[in-house]
Amino acid sequence: MGNELAGLIKADLAALTNEAHSLATWHVAPAANAGHEANAGSSFAQSMKDAIGKVDADDRGAAGKMADVDSGKSDDLVGAMLASQQASLSFSMLMQVRNKVMGAVDELIKLPL
Repeated sequence: MGNELAGLIKADLAALTNEAHSLATWHVAPAANAGHEANAGSSFAQSMKDAIGKVDADDRGAAGKMADVDSGKSDDLVGAMLASQQASLSFSMLMQVRNKVMGAVDELIKLPL
């Protein structure tokens, strides 16, 4: 059973790696359903893709608000700074999840056969 689980996790991580490489050309749709409950059939890889998409959308939104403040289109500096901090925290949280998953994979790999 441990080998099957390790195999599934490795397959999901390989899929995530491929998606990360293609992320530069990936168009993120607006996060209309951010915060929805995950379906029972959704995979770990899909959950991570959704999380990456949300973090990217937060970053793009914050960058847009900062650009509006910089160009003088908006005077909402506080809102822009809050959006920037939210994007930063979202990214930090995503990196912590990634680190925990990688630690778990390392532990699974170390399991005796």
